[in-house]
Amino acid sequence: MKNHKGEDYITMEDLNQIEKDRDNLKYMPDQKLHQMVSFFKSGVRIVGYLFIPFNLVAATSLLILSEVVGVIEELV
Repeated sequence: MKNHKGEDYITMEDLNQIEKDRDNLKYMPDQKLHQMVSFFKSGVRIVGYLFIPFNLVAATSLLILSEVVGVIEELV
């Protein structure tokens, strides 16, 4: 059955699916933590690139560290 806009009304099946989705939230990754780790990784990467003209060893170390943080980011 459709409403005046031509959209389907919400059915009990829809509500049951929403309940299942809520039950699965505990298995979902933490988006806020993922975002924070991503921002940290970007900051380390930017600092690493800024070090290139001054100290290649430090720049390389920071860029490698940013890649390690990137792997951790995907696990969060």
